Amino acid sequence: MVVGEARKLVLPEPKQLRSSPERLCGLRYIHTHLDDEPLGQEDLAELALSRLDCVAAINVDSQGLPRTVRLANLAPKGGAGKPWQIWEPLSVSALSRHPFSETIRAIEKELSRGPSAAVRSRTPSDGQKVLLVGVCTGSLAEAEESMKELESLALSSGAVVVESVLQRRPAVHPQFVVGAGKIQDLAIQALQAGADTIVFDRDLTAAQVRHVTDLTDLKILDRTQLILHIFAQRAKTRDGKLQVELAQLRYRLPRLVHRNTGLSRLAGGIGGLGPGETKLEIDRRRVRERIHRLEKEIERLRKERGVRRAQRSRSGLPLVCIVGYTNAGKSTLLNSLTRSRVYTADRMFATLDPCTRRLRLSPTREVLITDTVGFIRDLPPDLIAAFRATLEELHEAHVLLHVIDGSSPSCEKQIRAVEDLLEELELGSVPRIAVFNKADIADPDELTHLCRRYDGLAVSALDPSTLPPLLERMTEALQGPVLVRRAEEALRVV
Repeated sequence: MVVGEARKLVLPEPKQLRSSPERLCGLRYIHTHLDDEPLGQEDLAELALSRLDCVAAINVDSQGLPRTVRLANLAPKGGAGKPWQIWEPLSVSALSRHPFSETIRAIEKELSRGPSAAVRSRTPSDGQKVLLVGVCTGSLAEAEESMKELESLALSSGAVVVESVLQRRPAVHPQFVVGAGKIQDLAIQALQAGADTIVFDRDLTAAQVRHVTDLTDLKILDRTQLILHIFAQRAKTRDGKLQVELAQLRYRLPRLVHRNTGLSRLAGGIGGLGPGETKLEIDRRRVRERIHRLEKEIERLRKERGVRRAQRSRSGLPLVCIVGYTNAGKSTLLNSLTRSRVYTADRMFATLDPCTRRLRLSPTREVLITDTVGFIRDLPPDLIAAFRATLEELHEAHVLLHVIDGSSPSCEKQIRAVEDLLEELELGSVPRIAVFNKADIADPDELTHLCRRYDGLAVSALDPSTLPPLLERMTEALQGPVLVRRAEEALRVV
């Protein structure tokens, strides 16, 4: 028995009683109503979110004696698209004669054949089921385009997208992003679809993370966390792993929160420190210490890379770096140009670690060509800062190959996103060649217009016969930068 206040009732944590996702939690929530009123929205939301066996409200008369009972339970096909069914009011005596244990077993059997179970049965055991949520405060077309990109990111991370929700609002809610009521609806919708994670198509503030997690037990991610998760999956080298971990810790530190449990409120000593230091402060202190160690290790690796670059520059070979939006075909182009076998896949951020190969432009001319990490709109600042040491390679480039997905309807927006990032990295003055890839599936007229507008070339990385004009353009572009670089080196020697 739990005694609450007039406006609030804190229920026990039911998750520890669950034996499997298909079972109900084993708790029956029974309370009283002083007036003859139906079950409230909070009662039904708690029923769905905590997977209670049932929720019941006993209506009492003016003398405090029970009159009728209003009851609801979960059901795969509830009324009005809701995951519950509400019973007709029963008398207390009628309810006492009802075989409720058998009813619960029948409900669990029915739930095991419901939509959420079907989702679980046809998805990989290690694939996380996610519900995508976006907020549109401006152009609907841009919001829908952003949601499609978020879906591609989720699929690239190995998640299974079960549903996508886009809400139109005049402004983002400062606490709950989409509003407290909508958060509960989304949690119920995720429950119906079998999702265990909600992914927002924007960055959440620390306050928003705290308020949203207080309303639902589902895992909450934002767009930046999803990108960082993908980078963590793709990182293979020690450099990449350290840089991704550093970016993750920098992003999580200001957002490190705990639910409002008793442990997080324990404190002691002056100022709440000492033996009674809160668990939250301990976690933050450990994160700061780890960040400091990672920064020192990355700085050491940066110096080692500088030595390797100096040795490579003494070989006299010009350097060409491939840049571009993620999934534009950069690694595929590198493979076609150099006959390499760098890993490629039709998904975002398929390759993360830089890869350098030799490329023969003519019988007497060779260059070094490097494939770099892909860019994306609103690339997390913490990720740019962590990977700045790796991207120093671009500052040594004589020419940049800007690979563009010529078949994408968002082609020009992707170009602007890459150009903005190059300016942020102070690479705006490096000569570059616009390479419109995927000419085999792009609209020829649109591709011709883009090549004329950006002075670019149309190629298909899968068709080597389209690459000779690119090799000629690279040879021409390297003449000026190489002569200038050699003159600068000669002046330094003098």
